[in-house]
Amino acid sequence: MRKNPEIAMEKAMTRQEIILRAYAKKISWIEAAEILGMSCRQLRRNREKYEEVGFNALFDKRVGKASRRRIPVEVVEQVLGLYRDKYFNFNVKHYHEKLTEEHSMEVSYTWVKGLLQGSGLVAKDRARKKHRRRRERKPLEGMMMHIDGSEHQWFGDERWHDLIALMDDATGEIGHAQLVDEESTRTVMTGIREVVETKGIFCSMYSDRASHFWLTPKAGEPVDRQALTQVGRALRDLGIRMIPAYSPQARGRSERAFRTWQGRLPQELRIRNITTLDEANRFLREEYIGEFNRKFTVQAAEAGSAFVPCNREDLDRVFSIQIERTVNRDNTVKYKNLTLQIERQVWRRSMEGCRVTVYQHLDGNITIGYGPQQIGKYTAAGVPLGKKVVEMPLPRKTAKDAVSLSSLEKPRQKTASLSHIPTTTTTGINL
Repeated sequence: MRKNPEIAMEKAMTRQEIILRAYAKKISWIEAAEILGMSCRQLRRNREKYEEVGFNALFDKRVGKASRRRIPVEVVEQVLGLYRDKYFNFNVKHYHEKLTEEHSMEVSYTWVKGLLQGSGLVAKDRARKKHRRRRERKPLEGMMMHIDGSEHQWFGDERWHDLIALMDDATGEIGHAQLVDEESTRTVMTGIREVVETKGIFCSMYSDRASHFWLTPKAGEPVDRQALTQVGRALRDLGIRMIPAYSPQARGRSERAFRTWQGRLPQELRIRNITTLDEANRFLREEYIGEFNRKFTVQAAEAGSAFVPCNREDLDRVFSIQIERTVNRDNTVKYKNLTLQIERQVWRRSMEGCRVTVYQHLDGNITIGYGPQQIGKYTAAGVPLGKKVVEMPLPRKTAKDAVSLSSLEKPRQKTASLSHIPTTTTTGINL
């Protein structure tokens, strides 16, 4: 049997060309039937007709002829006229009954419905809702984490904030919850890192299709699983699978949890007079997350855990925004309107032309990495951190400098002026 690419190429040929190629023994009759989408029996009848009648037998006799089931134009006009003038408020089923019983028209219900909808006299049916089944919880904790954000007036005033929460699918336990000004890459990474550090690496994460989770080439179409966002890259480095949700109903478990949050958290903040994000997040960490888990966590279907302890020491790099840059000739790197100066390295004289990675960490600091090496660390404003102050060495002393320095340090003693004429004392000669 031929491969699919060959068959696809030959499907572009006409019906006559395929049969002639079979007669020329370029392809077998079974291959010709597969290409034409016919059964072997049907193709054999065409072959017999060709041998009996000739080349004209290969043409479809239906081309150019009206269908025997075609309804006359007069009947079409009558059906449309009756509905428009007399039965305008009847539904299609009711109108079809009237055509059959009172007007003795032998037309099908499907044809009448298509005619009325095509002419605009009846609106087309809405698409039927897809039958959905409730998805069972995962049997083990750590198999799937839900992550989502809920925008709400959490402080009971005109201010809107987002609540970022990570929830275990098997138990409903909240692993992280934090109020932020806006859901973003940085706030999402903060929550994921907290779960990884406290509970371990989980198997998969279920999220919506926000831009910090997924890149969608065209609205309404599937996400691009090859083009990773910063969050997608971090989860790939940890071996965590990402799963996109294509409807709010698919995230029903987390949506119902947020309704509970919205019905309880604002009231808890109000009775405690908490009005700032710092106070609210402190209350969440120290009190309310534990209280929420005690009340709403359920038992997993199976004992055990799918969480794997995280022993990695590079989480600062994993949970960061990473951008590749090329070092300029003056050993600088441009990043977000900042010029980051790279100092001279012990193991390399110059980094000019090297491809390096700029890491912007969750605390705002910036580092530059070249492979496993860290070649620079800076504040969010680009000011170097941990730069050693190198003292300038003193100039080397020579014998001449030593004499001059000693003469400067010691006060000059007064001595008698000597004549250039030698005396007895100076020459040491006795006359």
